[in-house]
Amino acid sequence: MMAACTAAARGRDVTVLERNPKTCRKLCITGKGRCNLTNACPEDELMGNIPGNGRFLYSALAKFSPSDAMKFFENAGVPLKIERGNRVFPVSDSAYDIADALLRTARARGVRILEGRARRLELRDGAVRGVWYDTGMGEQFLESGAVILATGGQSYPATGSTGDGYALAQEAGHTIVPVQASLVPLEAPDCAPMQGLSLKNTGLKLYCSGKLVYEDFGEMLFTHFGVSGPMILSASARMRRDGDWKICLDCKPALTEEQLDARILRDFEGAKNRDFENALGKLLPNKMIPEIVRRCGIDPHRKVNEITRAERRRLVGLLKRFEIPITGKRPLEEAVVTAGGVSVREVNPGTMASKKAAGLYFAGEILDVDAYTGGFNLQIAWSTGYAAGSAV
Repeated sequence: MMAACTAAARGRDVTVLERNPKTCRKLCITGKGRCNLTNACPEDELMGNIPGNGRFLYSALAKFSPSDAMKFFENAGVPLKIERGNRVFPVSDSAYDIADALLRTARARGVRILEGRARRLELRDGAVRGVWYDTGMGEQFLESGAVILATGGQSYPATGSTGDGYALAQEAGHTIVPVQASLVPLEAPDCAPMQGLSLKNTGLKLYCSGKLVYEDFGEMLFTHFGVSGPMILSASARMRRDGDWKICLDCKPALTEEQLDARILRDFEGAKNRDFENALGKLLPNKMIPEIVRRCGIDPHRKVNEITRAERRRLVGLLKRFEIPITGKRPLEEAVVTAGGVSVREVNPGTMASKKAAGLYFAGEILDVDAYTGGFNLQIAWSTGYAAGSAV
């Protein structure tokens, strides 16, 4: 839609081929329906949040930056606000306002929206001449001097992102980097007893075969299959190779081990005659206590006044380094974004034009680019869409 709005503003004759009855279905579920549409962070921080071929995006982001995206939507009648972590949302907290702004702008600029599912490209003499599409009542041909593929990846297939664009790109000779889930919950069967527990202000370290890969601080959730939440989704984006993956939580990041030991000692002083399992209520959430008791190896019915200093220190170490082995990612269908896609080596970074077929362009998640949570992936969509719409 950004590509269409941009091309139409230049006087181009634009048709959006949309497979759904309504446009922007995936956009409407982003940010839990609130739409974290970009991030107002400094430029160097922006690039640091795009691990998936961020360098390829330098030109596109320079042409259409987060501030440009904010101006676009504010000019389209959507007041915006900046929240924690420089995340930008509509004041209304409604993703539909962002989708409506795109649709309203497109229509005002003369963009036609045609319902149909693209099936194959028409290629003649190394150039794109149009698209064959399915209306549900047979194939039709849409002739065009240029085609922008902006079909998304394969995450949230119910919104229409089923990977159609990859096959179309391959028709034109493009290489598809194998796709995988990114920003996705992680499987950790050992966590099942803590299902439903939400942790805040928690430290996280992600390791691969003993090597520290990523650190974070924030919120997470234990589920029936493992772990989820903002920190976990961000951690998943770093899991791009095979290895022995594990997460290590610091349940009390504000305290040093010595301070935590002193805190536990104070709690124990006030509960000398209680069983160990009943003396941790001030220190930990209830759902976590049985797991901590099990892991630290102290008899749950042992009296607190019998616990040795060495055992207490073992408890401290466990709370500062609570390890969670990760057995894998959840399916791609549950991912926020898709990593992989059309190889950026075969795309002009300034125009998003194909190096394989004249008249073919790309925008958004179909490309092998992806970022962390915080509005960065939508900014990639706006920037690449603007670049393609400016050049087509």
